[in-house]
Amino acid sequence: MIQLSSEREKELETLQQNLNISFQNITLLNQALTHSSSGHENNLPDNERMEFLGDAVLKLIVTEYIYNKFPQLAEGALTKIRASVISDETLGNIGKKMGLGEVILLSQNEKKSGGRKRKSNVANAFEALIGAVFLDAGLGKVRDLIIGNLNDEIELVSQAGYIGDYKSALQEYVQKKKWELPRYKVIKETGPEHRRVFWVEVKIKGKRYGIGRGANKKEAEQRAATVALKVIKAPEKHSSTSGKESDKKGVSGIREIISNVKKRMKF
Repeated sequence: MIQLSSEREKELETLQQNLNISFQNITLLNQALTHSSSGHENNLPDNERMEFLGDAVLKLIVTEYIYNKFPQLAEGALTKIRASVISDETLGNIGKKMGLGEVILLSQNEKKSGGRKRKSNVANAFEALIGAVFLDAGLGKVRDLIIGNLNDEIELVSQAGYIGDYKSALQEYVQKKKWELPRYKVIKETGPEHRRVFWVEVKIKGKRYGIGRGANKKEAEQRAATVALKVIKAPEKHSSTSGKESDKKGVSGIREIISNVKKRMKF
């Protein structure tokens, strides 16, 4: 049994109160919040295996929930909703709201490189937390945790005219504009072989319009296309403003979106 410091116990107790959960085995929670860098540095169990379990439980719970919630939708539509709801982007945002980034155990190097705010770390911690709750309390409790935190996102996706295939949407858009087709290129790969992360850029007429990150090239391309659509359509929001002022706002909007994307991707 791993002995936790009194300071760590208080930190985990506060987190449980904030999340309205209660662990019988507090070491499971501590492991869920132990990044691999800290595990290797201190010779402690990290959260990678627990994340693997949590990912499977998350997919099961969300699949069952949307299956019953949307009886009129076909398999393809349900798959697209699920993919959006359990994406790294969504899970990272939820984990951030939970405050998981502030309690993840990281190596000194990982801390210095901004690991507490890195969405992939926070998303992985959330999935590991799901695995920990499942091991500690079973399927009923973990279902409450998942649906309680993802229900708003599910509602949003189902009501917002969800676009499932952003690559196709981007291609249709540029074809209407009679532009050349988007070109996708892998510009960076990170992580170990069993957990590779791909970074893809999309260019139109030689200009970069988006960068996406994913666990495979297809996922990264979809996210790059999502960003590109936002960038391209940004000036249209200012169409009611005329002349140079409109141009300035459009350019400013594009720059702001690209800047935000780069910050999120830590690229």
